[in-house]
Amino acid sequence: MSVGGIGGVDRVMALRAQILERNSALQRANQAASSPVETAAKPASFADTLEGALKSVNDGQQRASALSEQYERGETIDIAKVMLARQEASVGFEATLQVRNKLLSAYKDIMSMPV
Repeated sequence: MSVGGIGGVDRVMALRAQILERNSALQRANQAASSPVETAAKPASFADTLEGALKSVNDGQQRASALSEQYERGETIDIAKVMLARQEASVGFEATLQVRNKLLSAYKDIMSMPV
């Protein structure tokens, strides 16, 4: 089964991006509906934001691993739920790698600047 070469891969990646965007929009809407009273949040530091993002990625990977183990043991877990959790963990990890690469690139650029 072929997806039609490079153009097909681009279409699949575009469809994947749309699905992820809709999923995040639904999650944001769900969070807004569950907590209508918002408190004034203090501005988060970069380190806190980065730490929160890394914890979120780690939690996603642990959840995917747990679901995979449950499925492998024969527990009544839907394969679609397992695959979705694994894909979400994969996307989170890929995004983390891209952020790391950008941070390293920015660090190298700053360090190579003449003083």
